[in-house]
Amino acid sequence: MRMAWRLSWLLATALVLVGCGGHRSTRSSSHSSSPASSSRGSSSTGSSSGGTYDDTNQPQSSRYRSSDDSVPDGPPPDVSHLPEPVPQVEARSLYGNKSPYTVLGRSYSVLPSARGYDERGIASFYGSKFHGYKTSNLEDYDMYKFTAASKVLPLPSYARVINLENGKSVIVRINDRGPFHENRVIDLSYAAAVKIGVWPKGTGLVEVQGIDPSSPAQEPPPPVVVSAPSARPPGIYLQVGAFADQANAEHVAAQLRVANFAPVQVVDATIGGRLVHRVRVGPLADVDSADRVTSQIEQMGLPHPQVAVD
Repeated sequence: MRMAWRLSWLLATALVLVGCGGHRSTRSSSHSSSPASSSRGSSSTGSSSGGTYDDTNQPQSSRYRSSDDSVPDGPPPDVSHLPEPVPQVEARSLYGNKSPYTVLGRSYSVLPSARGYDERGIASFYGSKFHGYKTSNLEDYDMYKFTAASKVLPLPSYARVINLENGKSVIVRINDRGPFHENRVIDLSYAAAVKIGVWPKGTGLVEVQGIDPSSPAQEPPPPVVVSAPSARPPGIYLQVGAFADQANAEHVAAQLRVANFAPVQVVDATIGGRLVHRVRVGPLADVDSADRVTSQIEQMGLPHPQVAVD
């Protein structure tokens, strides 16, 4: 696995983010076992938990004991008997719920609740580098618990994450912000990634279903895993835009075809009672291809594409 990429934003005062981030599709094979130093800083926002001193006022280059993310050496833990979190009504955290907030020049709005949230996309995971350090709502990140980071779900909240490639699922508690890699929808803890088979590959195609404990009757039922080797696997598409004017959609599609992106499709859809024309590139071979093509499309001056998994 190659070097991971995770961007984090500190929270030194209320309503500012801490410990949020995103990753590339693979992980570093190296593992730093050096202990955290108690002399990392003397800020009043620093804290010690489980032997880890976390000074959230420090820049990211100094905050963590390791510069690269990794996972523990040896075989993965047996997570089959690890209990999944039981969704329950919790008060919103004082930290990590500012809305809207801006990271890397992009603004995000936090949803009022997880009710009705259902999104497909690419999942990543994070591990040893952040173990014991603060999440965005100032809890300690534990890579051996079923937790996750989301850009838009409130902190804390709950969601079911389904691996669309193998049907495995896990309930996670959302207690962190991220991932801010553009093509990722959720960042799983190491244990959650192992549970549904996102580890060791590094990424996976998933569906994230929000869980609202106050309205359990409205939640979707747990997925039924059906063995169907001949079923078509989900595909990764990049949606470059959705246009009310078909001529505009065809113009963008023509630009992509001239640049040798193939296949390029214009797909009609009805959103909110309005007909729109979506310009899509794909299906793409894998996550690395999606990341590479995304960068190439942006370099053409076209809108940043959104990942669609169908």
